[in-house]
This record gives sequence, structure tokens and C-alpha cells, in this order.
Amino acid sequence: MRLFACGSLLLVAVACSRPDTGTARDTTATATPPAASLADFAGTWQVRGNNEAGDSIISYRLVATGDTTGWTMTFPGREPVPVRVVSVAGDSVIAEAGPYASALRPGVQVRTHSIFRRSGDTIVGVTHARYDVRTADSLMTIRSTGTRVP
Repeated sequence: MRLFACGSLLLVAVACSRPDTGTARDTTATATPPAASLADFAGTWQVRGNNEAGDSIISYRLVATGDTTGWTMTFPGREPVPVRVVSVAGDSVIAEAGPYASALRPGVQVRTHSIFRRSGDTIVGVTHARYDVRTADSLMTIRSTGTRVP
């Protein structure tokens, strides 16, 4: 009986020590989105922003250049607001603006942090607007879609 138990343990030990050659591994490459360049975003974009409920709340014109200078956003009936390009990462551009007078909240200053991705003649993005107020509604998330203006 002891011989059978020792033989069984030896068989299990040998079986467990062999490398698993029967398991298929996924060798397909993962698709990496092409890197964005500022030249991809250069042009004029008509952008519409929606709140988290999906309601259209704001529109503006974004002018983007092929480098980090000269970007602006212009709300209807207002002067252009300078936009700072913070970085280009992967397929996205990260930009900030402000403080400037809010187009949604009269008399309140706002700073925005936006992430934009381009797909053909469309840009999509998310903007976090931080209002200079000391209440619970000091942050708003805005989903944006823009189309290239010819």
C-alpha cells in the first residue's frame, strides 16, 4: 500500500512539473489607435455640449491650429477665449481654458479641462468645468461633439 501511495505522489509531482504545452496562447496584436498630432485637429469646429442628462446646453466655435498656439473657443456674441493645449497623448488632445466669464452662469468665473478625440470630420470630448463658487454645484461635466466647419 505504501508503495502505491509513493508511486501516486511521484506521478502527480512529475505531471505537475511539466510545462503546459497544450494551452493555446493569444498571439494576436492588440490594435493601438494611431497617435494624434495637432495638425489632425487644425481647423474650425462647431461644437455642441450636452450635460450628463443629454440636454444640449452650450455651443461654441473652436479654432485649432497645427501647434500649441492660437487655439480659441468663441461663444455666440462673445470675445474669443484662449485655449491652452496641455498635451497630445495617444489619439487625444488635452486642453484647458480660463478663468473666463461663464457662458452658462452669468457673473461666475469658470476654468475648463477638456479631452478631445478626432474621427474624420468630427471631434468628441468631455469637458470638466469648475465654477468659482463655494457650493456643491461647482463642477459640471459636459460631453461635446463637434463638426468641422468648411
